[in-house]
Amino acid sequence: MSQAENLAAILARIDAARKSAVAPAPFTKLIAVSKGHGAEAIRPLLAAGHRLFGESRVQEAEAKWTALKAEYPDAELHLIGPLQSNKTREAVALFDAIHSLDRSKLARAIATESDKSGKRVKLFVQVNTGEEPQKAGTAPLEAPALIAEARALGLAVEGLMCIPPVNEAPAPHFALLAKLAREAGLALLSMGMSEDFEIAIRFGATHVRVGSAIFGERD
Repeated sequence: MSQAENLAAILARIDAARKSAVAPAPFTKLIAVSKGHGAEAIRPLLAAGHRLFGESRVQEAEAKWTALKAEYPDAELHLIGPLQSNKTREAVALFDAIHSLDRSKLARAIATESDKSGKRVKLFVQVNTGEEPQKAGTAPLEAPALIAEARALGLAVEGLMCIPPVNEAPAPHFALLAKLAREAGLALLSMGMSEDFEIAIRFGATHVRVGSAIFGERD
């Protein structure tokens, strides 16, 4: 199947999952994760009308999306991978949303660049729900303090993001993220990928991040 056909199939599955969910979010947006794929793989989705994409690395995104965004100015680009503080200026300039705010130093860097540029990007705090030492994200118990600090800096924190451990059932992690979001008064939940986005929708996902099921495996 082509990328456009895969896209249509995923959108249909999202719609079906929302209809079968007891209490889905008011909306569920599909982030087509184009990391590891070139502009030639992205263009068919743009031609089909899709406008929301995700990338994991700032430098890779710059190489592809500077030209694509000029051609498709209504395209919305989300950073879903870890962000190094020294790449904050480039990230704020290029991305419309960042899903990987996970520490105070990064919050301060984003605030500084936002003040310089006058651009306010939408932010998701990444929570390491499995508390895996090798994975980015703030610990669940530390998330409220980071959210409060980011808000005090004037940042537009609108949601939470998580990536459950690969060897565990994702549902408890999605439930935990939804609970933390409710307690913090945050409306957006970025959770669910190619293998588990339908489960995430049952727990209120507003953004699902699907890559391989649309683009195929990366090189």
